[in-house]
Amino acid sequence: MSDSAELSSKYVLQTVGFDARFPNQNQTRNCFQNYTDYFKCISAKGEDYAPCKQFKKAYNSLCPNEWIGKWDEQRESGTFPASLEP
Repeated sequence: MSDSAELSSKYVLQTVGFDARFPNQNQTRNCFQNYTDYFKCISAKGEDYAPCKQFKKAYNSLCPNEWIGKWDEQRESGTFPASLEP
């Protein structure tokens, strides 16, 4: 089995479904909201709580990797611009 065939059998690519809270084309707020919702969810329920993973899948699909990296750094340094408390 080739590397690409093996890789494609491990991952299923899907786009995020429609969210009525964000009806417009610009998905910046949707990206940010899913990012904050994920960390609020794991703060309240723990990292193993399966429903939290939907937020992570959504922000990984919607957000540029550069933004995620910047926000991760801000969370770690305590300078993230939003509350992540549940």
